[in-house]
Amino acid sequence: MSTLKNQAIALLEELGIEKWMKNIQVMGDEVILDIVSHSPAMHERKRLEQALKAAFAEQLPQVNLKLNISAEAPKPQDPNQIRGNDIPGVKNIIAISSGKGGVGKSTVSANLAISLQKMGFKVGLLDADIYGPSMPTMFDVEGAQPHSVQVDGKSKMKPIESYGVKLLSIGFFAGTDQAVVWRGPMASKALQQMIRDAHWGELDFLLVDLPPGTGDIHLSIVQQIPITGAVIVSTPQHIALADARKGVSMFKMDAINVPVLGIIENMAYFTPAELPENKYYIFGQNGAKELSEKLDVPFLGEIPLVQSIREAADVGRPAALQENSAVSAVYEKITQNIVVSLVERNDTLPPTEAVRITNMAGCAAVKK
Repeated sequence: MSTLKNQAIALLEELGIEKWMKNIQVMGDEVILDIVSHSPAMHERKRLEQALKAAFAEQLPQVNLKLNISAEAPKPQDPNQIRGNDIPGVKNIIAISSGKGGVGKSTVSANLAISLQKMGFKVGLLDADIYGPSMPTMFDVEGAQPHSVQVDGKSKMKPIESYGVKLLSIGFFAGTDQAVVWRGPMASKALQQMIRDAHWGELDFLLVDLPPGTGDIHLSIVQQIPITGAVIVSTPQHIALADARKGVSMFKMDAINVPVLGIIENMAYFTPAELPENKYYIFGQNGAKELSEKLDVPFLGEIPLVQSIREAADVGRPAALQENSAVSAVYEKITQNIVVSLVERNDTLPPTEAVRITNMAGCAAVKK
């Protein structure tokens, strides 16, 4: 091992972060370090970068340091102890829910998936909104159809990939103009096939875009897979907040017991392009933030009512892909808050169990 490499490793040991080193390469006076941050939060990664550069500049000034800092996906406390039907290769499953329709839940889901992918995570997105699938449009893959692949001698669906995100949606199997008129059991069976008959591969996150409300699909999801945590999307409007409260209550039921990672306030305010300093609270102000405080769940952030978000969804290129824009920064910050909340959840709570629903009418359930 070269002297410079030894010196670099010794410095990392002195800083107490040698365990985070993934790889080190030395080429002449250049040291290339691959570091896995202990926290996925962007400010913590920046702090780590600054600390490393300062330490190398002081103790090894002759070194030309190049850093590649990534964040490792949070893992459940003990994956081997997860009871229920986990999905092989998937580390964390996040349900994105809303109490009512029209609050922009699917648009938020699409942009959270993109933001996670931009952070370096492997991401999948399951469009579980059986009656109103929108992900094929939002990811510009309308008309695409998943192909079959052989996995361990079994035929599996291969998700469609767009912008680095793996996607499955009932929209891939139904025509654009075709209404999905199914009773609850049929919808639940279709959802089960997209979960169980798919080859998702290795994923840090699988986001599940749920339909609005609290019904059969929600119960089917918690029956079939151990949800790591849920995110609730609402507008500040009183009517939307009343339904968002019900969504939080559903996940917090003893029978279901899925941790709520937080609430996102969508369409929080409108700022005209010609009046960039003005904010117009069309649907009310701070409603979701105040609700999160009342319910003692994290407030993950607010998303303004911006025309480009709608336009981006319509053309199949989520707004979070807009580099160095105010919109992408908003989604990035909220995504960081979700991951931080997830890290705390995985550090303090046991793995979520899939549940067995014993009384669908009364929504009673017992854990396996």
